[in-house]
Amino acid sequence: MSIDQEQVVNELFTIRDFVRWSLSQFHRHEVFFGHGTDNAWDEAVQLVLGAVDLPWSTDPAVLDGRLTYGERKRVVDFLRQRVEERRPLPYIVGEAWYLDMPFYVNESVLIPRSPIAELIRGRFEPWLRPGPVGRILDLCTGSGCIGIGCAYAFEEAEVDLVDISVEALEVAARNVARHGLEDRVHPIQSDMLSALQGRCYDLIVCNPPYVDAADLASMPAEYRHEPELALGSGDDGLDLTRALLRQACDFLADDGLLVVEVGNSEVHLMQQYPQIPFIWVDLEHGNGVFTITADELRRHRDEI
Repeated sequence: MSIDQEQVVNELFTIRDFVRWSLSQFHRHEVFFGHGTDNAWDEAVQLVLGAVDLPWSTDPAVLDGRLTYGERKRVVDFLRQRVEERRPLPYIVGEAWYLDMPFYVNESVLIPRSPIAELIRGRFEPWLRPGPVGRILDLCTGSGCIGIGCAYAFEEAEVDLVDISVEALEVAARNVARHGLEDRVHPIQSDMLSALQGRCYDLIVCNPPYVDAADLASMPAEYRHEPELALGSGDDGLDLTRALLRQACDFLADDGLLVVEVGNSEVHLMQQYPQIPFIWVDLEHGNGVFTITADELRRHRDEI
C-alpha cells in the first residue's frame, strides 16, 4: 500500500497531526523498530521533528504548531521512506545518538547501538587494569562512535579508528571533526590489523561483523539497508572474531585488554572454545560482549 502524498499534505497541518498519522502508518505497514527507538510513538515523534529540523527534546507545546507546505511535504517523504522503503530513521535524518551524543550516519556504516556503551560509561572497570591509558584501538569502527566515546572516557588517550571500508572511514572522520577530536583520534584504513604493525594498545575494542548465516537470512527488511560487510561473518558469524583472537595479543600491551561484541554468536564461541576464559559481561541492555586479557590470549593462542 503506497502513500497518497499530495492528499496527506493537503489534509494535515500540525506537528501533532503528522505524529498521529505516522503512528497509524507504522502500525499499518508493520515496520520494525530497533535502530534507535523501540516503539512507534518515539519513532513517530523523532521522524516528524527531524523532518522539520527540530531537536527531539523540543517543548511539547510546539506539537500544535502548523507546518509550512514545504515542511509537510518533507515529513510525508520521510514517512514514505520509512514505511515503503523500510529505511531506518537514522539514515533518513542522517543522525544517530550514542552515549547521549550525536553522530552522522549514512548507509556506509552500521547505525550505532552497541551495548559496549555501558562499558565505556564505566571506563571498562573492573576488567581494564588501573592506571593511565595511553592508546586505544577501535577495530571495525564504522561511524567511529565507540572510539570517539572512548576518547571522551579517557581524555589522555590516543585512539585509532580502523576499518577496511574507505566509505566508513569518511563517516568516522566526519564524526571526529564534529566532536573536535582530530588531535588524538585517527581514522586508519586496514584489513583488520594488517596495517598496524608495530603499534601497541592498552585497550582494543571491537564490534566486528558477527551475524551468523541463519540470522542474516531472517533479518527484518530495515537491516537490509545496513552494509552487509558490517553484519555477516561466515556461517557461524565468527570468521573475523577468530582471526582477531589469534592476532590481538601481538598488538596488546602485556597488561592490555581485548573487548569484543559477538551478539547471539556468543553461543557458537562458547561451544567452540570452552577452555578459553572469556569473561561475559552482564549488561543491562544487550548481550554477547566478552573481555579477555592479553595474558590469557597468549596462553591460549595455539588453541584458536
